[in-house]
Amino acid sequence: MYLLSKRAAQVAGSLTLAIDAKAKAMKSQGVDVVSYGAGEPDFDTPLPICQAAIRAIEQGQTRYTPARGTLELRRAICEKLARRNNLTYTPDEIVVTNGAKQALHDAFSAILEENDEVILMTPCWVSYPELIRMAGGIPVLVERNKEDGFALDLQALESAVTEKTKAIVINSPDNPCGAVLSNEEVKALADLIIKHDLIAISDEIYEEFIYEGEAPISLAAARPEMKERTVLVNGVSKTYAMTGWRIGYMACPEKLAKAVANWQGHATGNPNSIAQAAALEAISGPQDCVKEMVAEFKKRRDEMVRRIREIPGLSCNVPRGAFYVMADISQLFGKKCEGKEIADSMSFAEALLEQKAVAVVPGAGFFADDMIRLSYALSMEDLVKGLERLKEFVEGLE
Repeated sequence: MYLLSKRAAQVAGSLTLAIDAKAKAMKSQGVDVVSYGAGEPDFDTPLPICQAAIRAIEQGQTRYTPARGTLELRRAICEKLARRNNLTYTPDEIVVTNGAKQALHDAFSAILEENDEVILMTPCWVSYPELIRMAGGIPVLVERNKEDGFALDLQALESAVTEKTKAIVINSPDNPCGAVLSNEEVKALADLIIKHDLIAISDEIYEEFIYEGEAPISLAAARPEMKERTVLVNGVSKTYAMTGWRIGYMACPEKLAKAVANWQGHATGNPNSIAQAAALEAISGPQDCVKEMVAEFKKRRDEMVRRIREIPGLSCNVPRGAFYVMADISQLFGKKCEGKEIADSMSFAEALLEQKAVAVVPGAGFFADDMIRLSYALSMEDLVKGLERLKEFVEGLE
């Protein structure tokens, strides 16, 4: 008897979570590890949000909610989308999920038939290809060029479209590169999607983390026709330092939202009722905490970029958004650490963790094996300490 389905067997584990788990295991053993791994803000969840959760418990809000989320939270999400994104949705077009990752999983499961193709721009988040495979689809990778700051390549995207193409995934600001699409690029992308009758999966989880210029328009607002062919995915994890609360959401056409709610009702049931109450406060309450966090992230970004560029053999672009830097390590390939050759991003990351107790994510997980990803969602003190260790490591290579 063969226990695994072919679909399950082809899904790879997350390198991001694997590195983070190894770093945490070392920390539990007393090792002073500096981790640039998982994209998890180090700030505490703001007190008013925590107090809203406590009130929910005290008021007995511990029962099942509708599978698609409470009406109050869905209304608040609609108000946020109107206020922040200039988009008009009804609560029936909103589904609250167990994190934005489940929103993506539900969306792919609801729209993809077996062997439908979904276009991804690489480097890309490690989970996109696996989520597509889990839903029976085929990820089609379109490489972006680091020399031009991982800019949108419309010609390459259009060349990847086939008769089997069902959707394209957009992530702006993006993980892992921190690239941000301009309004002109968003509109051009919308025109391509409309031309080829595709569905857009627009992952906007990092929308507040933009450090220069104005925030671009949402893809769903780029053209009048786009709202009906866009699945907008977002959540509270990054914006409000609520990663463990697991509340995401999608906004999409009502027919798709109903199908997703039915799917979710059987798969997981409703999102956590107490976390929904906290998310309602986060989305509806004062947003000063967000501005303060973004200002601090910008300081960290600037310091990280400056220090990486001072390390011989390393280089990086200046990310406009999110909270990651992709550092090019290709000039170090062929050098050795303790007799072991640095041949790719994995060997580099493993040696760095073993020798200097610094955790970075190998670029191989993002389809960029000549790079490593460093998150600056950690304190400035730890950020500087880790980069000093990284410099010592690189300078010690033979």
